Amino acid sequence: MRAALALALLVLAGTAGAEAPDRSIRPEARSAADAPPHATVTTSTSQAPWYNVSEIAPGSSLRPEMRDPIDPVTITGGAARAEWYQVEISALAPARTERPTLRPPAILARATALADQRRRGAVCGDPAIQGERVGRVPGNGACGIEGAVRVRSVAGVALSSPATLDCNTARALKSWVESGLKPAVGNEGGGPVEMRVMADYICRGRNGVSTARLSEHSFGRAIDIGGIRLADGSSISVLRGWSTRDDGAQLRQMHRSACGIFGTVLGPDSNAAHRDHFHFDTASYRSGSYCR
Repeated sequence: MRAALALALLVLAGTAGAEAPDRSIRPEARSAADAPPHATVTTSTSQAPWYNVSEIAPGSSLRPEMRDPIDPVTITGGAARAEWYQVEISALAPARTERPTLRPPAILARATALADQRRRGAVCGDPAIQGERVGRVPGNGACGIEGAVRVRSVAGVALSSPATLDCNTARALKSWVESGLKPAVGNEGGGPVEMRVMADYICRGRNGVSTARLSEHSFGRAIDIGGIRLADGSSISVLRGWSTRDDGAQLRQMHRSACGIFGTVLGPDSNAAHRDHFHFDTASYRSGSYCR
């Protein structure tokens, strides 16, 4: 019985040996051309090239060496080998990265002082609106302003005389200067430096008629602008420039740009009372802005 079992095991072992591959399936080795300089390669006709591990220097690796990060690579012939080259730096290139020089302490001190001054002069919570807080302004009858401010400049453009307004109107004026006045004037004459104020807070009827309904000026919600002074001393006048070729297009652009920012926009084409100025106010209408 034991002899039969031993015979059977020998037969099975022989069959398994006959079916086994002649060598283990391993990844194909790198070719000699790809071998690192510190490795030696042996070849034979019966098997693919293999690295002779015993002849590799201690501490070396068969893994590909990492590229030098500063060296670029040019690939030639599609998937062909990579060719290395060194970057040639122009003789005109600076020896080192140019960085801005530090500002002198005197300039930094002036800039800091100016920023502090702007913060102290800011009203309506906006440094671009410069002036003083006034508070409540009483008036006859329904006239008056709650939380009034006296505005001296907006968005860097001065007012010819301080205007007493509420903050909503002051913010609208700033928006118009930034998106309407400055783009319309551009760089002409060095740009706008001052707006000529013809009216701000005053308790009166519309169009100056005492028996008319109270004007928005009576609540600090309106301002009248008669012209713009430029940096070179020249000016753009609503009265003199509205119908001219030189200033007419700019004045009409200013007028149009105020629609939507203000609730009411009136100019020379509205009536004789506005022939010399723009009237802007922040009245609210269900139908939207009234512009004429």
